[in-house]
This record gives sequence, structure tokens and C-alpha cells, in this order.
Amino acid sequence: MDPIFLLALATVVIVLVFDYTNGFHDAANIIATVIASRAMTPVQAVIVVAFFEFLGPLLGGTAVANTIGSFVVLDGVMPLLSLSILLCGLVGAIVWNLATWYFGIPSSSSHALVGGLVGAVVVSVGGDHVVWGLSELLQEGHVTGVVKVLAALLLSPFIGFWGGFLIHRLLTGLLMAANPAANSRLRAAQFVTAAGLAFSHGANDAQKSMGILTLVLLLGGFIPRFEVPLWVMMACASAITLGILSGGWRIVRTLGFAIYRVRPIHALGSQLTSASVILGASLAGAPVSTTHVVATSIMGIGASERARAVRWAKAKDIALTWLVTIPGSALVGIQTYALVNLFLAKA
Repeated sequence: MDPIFLLALATVVIVLVFDYTNGFHDAANIIATVIASRAMTPVQAVIVVAFFEFLGPLLGGTAVANTIGSFVVLDGVMPLLSLSILLCGLVGAIVWNLATWYFGIPSSSSHALVGGLVGAVVVSVGGDHVVWGLSELLQEGHVTGVVKVLAALLLSPFIGFWGGFLIHRLLTGLLMAANPAANSRLRAAQFVTAAGLAFSHGANDAQKSMGILTLVLLLGGFIPRFEVPLWVMMACASAITLGILSGGWRIVRTLGFAIYRVRPIHALGSQLTSASVILGASLAGAPVSTTHVVATSIMGIGASERARAVRWAKAKDIALTWLVTIPGSALVGIQTYALVNLFLAKA
């Protein structure tokens, strides 16, 4: 059987595995505040979220997929080598996702994917095959490549924080004269905001896998140009939805309880903020970290209400993870590539 076909098939499977780990790693981002505020039971939350998560990649366009599929350039590299590079980069991202999930650390799957791929590309064919985007930014003022990805990942937590801060002030003002019975309406409203957050998450995160999977097909010679096929959308939507159904319960505790004590008004504000930020980024083709947007929106809400009650030590842990994820996953991608080369040399 054609070795290119076999390697492409293996890489497709690895892409879908990454998409699955992305789903269960990020499930907590969407369901944590819903569960912590007792708006839904865990079973209800997962069912509602999974349904809208599936719709996100199908109806959210392909702008993020185009961004992810273009920040590494492997045209002219032999198909076997280029597919091996993608496979090693994906393994780096998967290993990092699993490690941070195991320890209950809300890290970014987007950071892990970028780090794993950049590490594998640089060590194998050199940094000139990465679209860094620095020259385009300085000479043309055009944001592209790794610069665009990092800018989105850097700015979105700040937007999440201040968005949460302002939305909480707005909700507090609107509900100033409300009685405790308003909590039931706030919980009911979360069926809408949680669905919106799930849709936006699917529209952003599943597109990352769609971009890589389309790149695999292009480099393997199975499609003539970079255009996301319908079956790729369906496969990635299904994989991330299955991951969501598996649930990331370790991280639920961190986002729902360890940063700030979440009540119905906080949960509604966090979901509304996060859904708006992530959906806006998806339409702009900017891959963001759902984990960090949700976490910082909760911090912003806590700071708006009672800054001393925010567990800033946990925020520091999340920020540290933000800093080490790209180099950490890049190192795993490099090590994976070295092991593959060693295996091929012995074979």
C-alpha cells in the first residue's frame, strides 16, 4: 500500500484524536460555571453543550481553519516528510493536553497546537518554513502567521477580563432592585448563554483541527487547493463533541470554584462575555484559548464585585501555564520528531 496514503491516514487519525482531547480538555470551560451556579445538572449541561458544540464548526465558517492552515509552509517538502512533521507536532499538542488535564490545569489547546507544530517544523526543515509574520507586520502593517495567532492568544484574556468586569457592573445595575427569586431567572437564562458559548467554542476550536486536517490532505496530494471539505467539518465536529461528552471534570473544579465563588449572576456574565469574545474572534479568523477567556472573565467579574475574594494565586498558576505551554509543547514535538527519525534509521 502507498506509504503516503498510510502516513496521511495515520495523521488524520491523530488530528481527530487531538480534536477529541481538545473537547474533553475544554469541556470544563463551558460547563463549569453552569454547574457551579446550579443552573443545570452535569448531565443536562453536557447534553446542551454537546448539541451546540456540534453546530459550531458546521455553521461558524472556516476563517480560523484558514489561519491555522497557513502559519506553517511545507510546500516543496517531500510528502512523507511533511506529513511526518505534522504528525509529530500533533503528538506534542496531545501529550501537553493530556498532561495538563491530568493535573487539572486549565491550559490552552491552541497554544499547545501552535507550539507542537512550530517545534516539529523548526527542528526538521528550519524556521524559514514557519510564517512568523514579523516582517509583514513591520513592513506592511499586516497581521499574519504566528504573530496573528499569538496576538489573538495574548489579547483575548485581557478582553475577557475587562468584558467580564463591565458586564458584571451592568448586570448588577440592572438587578439592583431584584429579590432573591431573580436567581431562578438567571439560571434559566444560562441555557441560552451556555448554548452560545458552546457554539462559539465549536466555531473556534474545532476549526483548528479542520485547518490541520485540510493541510494534511493538501500535502498528501488528495485535494488540489486549501479548501475545507464537508466531511472534514463533520469529522472534526463529531470528534470535539465526543470529547465534550467525556467531560473534563478535573478542570471544572478549577474554573467553577477555585478562582471565585460563582453564583448565578456571575455564571451568566462569564458565559455572555466568553461567548461574545470567542465568536468575534472566530469571525475574524483569530484562534483563541477558550480556557483563558473563560478564566479571565471570571477573574474580571470577581474583581468587579470583590477583588479580595478572587484567588489570585490560582490566576498566577494559569498565567504561568500560559507562558510555558508553547515552549513545552514545542519541546514534546521536537522530541517526538527525534524519536521518529531514530525509529526510521533503525528500520
